[in-house]
Amino acid sequence: MDRGGQKSCHLILRGRERITEEGVWTQSLECSRQRKPGLASSDACSVPVSEIITVEETEAQGKHYATGRWQRMEKPFSFTVHCVKRARHHRWKWAQVTFWSSDEQLCHRWLQTLRELLARLTCRPKHLLVFINPFGGKGQGKRIYERKVAPLFSLASITTDIVVTEHANQAKETLYEIDLDKYDGLVCVGGDGMFSEVLHGLIGRTQRNAGVDQNHPRATLVPSPLRIGIIPAGSTDCVCYSTVGTNDAETSALHIIVGDSLPMDVSSVHHNSTLLRYSVSLLGYGFYGDLIKDSEKKRWMGLARYDFAGVKTFLSHHYYEGTVSFLPAQHTVGSPRDRKPCRAGCFVCRQSKRQLEEEQKKALYGLENTEVEEWQVICGKFLAINATNMSCACPRSPRGLSPAAHLGDGSSDLILIRKCSRFDFLRFLVRHTNQCDQFDFSFVEVYRVKRFQFTSKHVEDEDSDLTERGKQRFGQICIDNPSCCCPASGSSWNCDGEVLHSPSIEVRVHCQLVQLFARGIEENPKQEPHS
Repeated sequence: MDRGGQKSCHLILRGRERITEEGVWTQSLECSRQRKPGLASSDACSVPVSEIITVEETEAQGKHYATGRWQRMEKPFSFTVHCVKRARHHRWKWAQVTFWSSDEQLCHRWLQTLRELLARLTCRPKHLLVFINPFGGKGQGKRIYERKVAPLFSLASITTDIVVTEHANQAKETLYEIDLDKYDGLVCVGGDGMFSEVLHGLIGRTQRNAGVDQNHPRATLVPSPLRIGIIPAGSTDCVCYSTVGTNDAETSALHIIVGDSLPMDVSSVHHNSTLLRYSVSLLGYGFYGDLIKDSEKKRWMGLARYDFAGVKTFLSHHYYEGTVSFLPAQHTVGSPRDRKPCRAGCFVCRQSKRQLEEEQKKALYGLENTEVEEWQVICGKFLAINATNMSCACPRSPRGLSPAAHLGDGSSDLILIRKCSRFDFLRFLVRHTNQCDQFDFSFVEVYRVKRFQFTSKHVEDEDSDLTERGKQRFGQICIDNPSCCCPASGSSWNCDGEVLHSPSIEVRVHCQLVQLFARGIEENPKQEPHS
């Protein structure tokens, strides 16, 4: 029986012998409906065991459908399979399929077999620590969790400890103090700010336990074994949208339940050998830095503050002078303009990580590297300097700031928007909302890097020595486009929605430092109508 009604069918549990990269066996549950002889194979539906939430014994109805008419069963027995069903726009839905039979032994054998198969899925979480931000976005975080997520966790027999945050950085502080050994993962209910809190707490706690100094710009950070799940309840939810393909709470909850795992790069941002923040999505100086700084002064406006600050920043049209030096990511097999977006099971991420590990082994053992990496230095006048570890896609910009950026390739896409006219800059911004190549402008440059530094022209003694070393060693490329802009003394950095007031920073990408409860955006998902 499915949600469309009761139908006669053949149920087959088919084991497909296949060795995955992890060396584990995979099984699938196949339901082939038989309506009449010679049934087309297109009427068969297959559900992988990995996407079954749970199975339970249920009370069967007293009638069943056979030979074209309804017949009454004397002693019906049944079980229900709760599983994942694909919907439109990368959404996952909770589906239920019930099978019944007059054979009690057959029904119990199916139940026992399916439960044994589910028990072998060791990647699934059993106990989670959940942080809920009741103030983020439209203030619906607690309601979204209780109505859409908690029932699914209960169905999957996942137990939770819940912390409803009351002030900023409470999640981070809690993660430094609490015993994390009893949890299989963390879940944050809120927006990108809430995720950033949990991320900083988890990375910081992991480095403290490993004895790693986070303030050292060259420190090799230790990955955490705990995964992070995101239940979107914020204003933009960029991280969730860029990793799952939708900002839907039910979809995210199902990804957590089935135990998906997605490795993700994290950038550390330093100033004068002091860690400022970690970044996973956007580092923006100039336009995006001014925007977030101005919007913070207008929090009383609610979500409208972002639109207001965006228009105001665009009209001000300030440019900033400075020097950008970067180390190209020669290990990556992709490029910012290859039109190959990051998708589930991404080849670029897997291959780039392997090549980066080979580079690191050569450096560790003092072996000669045939590819000589040299820093490049560019100085000039910029309207914006952006660095993205992911596409930074969201409903308003479905392709994001860098459509081909990859989640786990150990690199960041560095985008330089030079001084240009207001009209040209508007053309560039509009490209973020359509299918055109947003880098196809003479005043836009994009590089795939694994480290970079920025020094503002107006920074005084604290960073002047860094600039001089860059000039002496690498030389400079200074090209300025004539345009009608207004010079400004200095901007701030937008670090995943938080303001960094130090204009001069040093950034390093740490390959696949954290793991999410996600699969990545699936390629050409099955499109089904909404129920």
